[in-house]
Amino acid sequence: MKHAFSAEALGDLQRLHDFIAQENPAAASHAARELLEGIGGLRRFPRMGKRVAIAPGQQAPDEIRDWFTGNYIVRYLILDKRLIILRIWHGKEDRG
Repeated sequence: MKHAFSAEALGDLQRLHDFIAQENPAAASHAARELLEGIGGLRRFPRMGKRVAIAPGQQAPDEIRDWFTGNYIVRYLILDKRLIILRIWHGKEDRG
């Protein structure tokens, strides 16, 4: 399955890298590399993420999912035979 990143997801990846790099550039590179390698695995098993709820009592289409890897959350969309990475967050970030 091919994959692509939304502009927001690319911005998220850069933001997360820059935040970590302020204290430890090597750790920032390592974290970004692990995220990208994990997303490579997600391409092989795209439905392993958890379905995303839109609002209480409602479900998003089965194709929108959150995948948890380490301290990070990757939100993605399965569309035809493509995986589109929508957003990437650290688990402690306020996404509201």
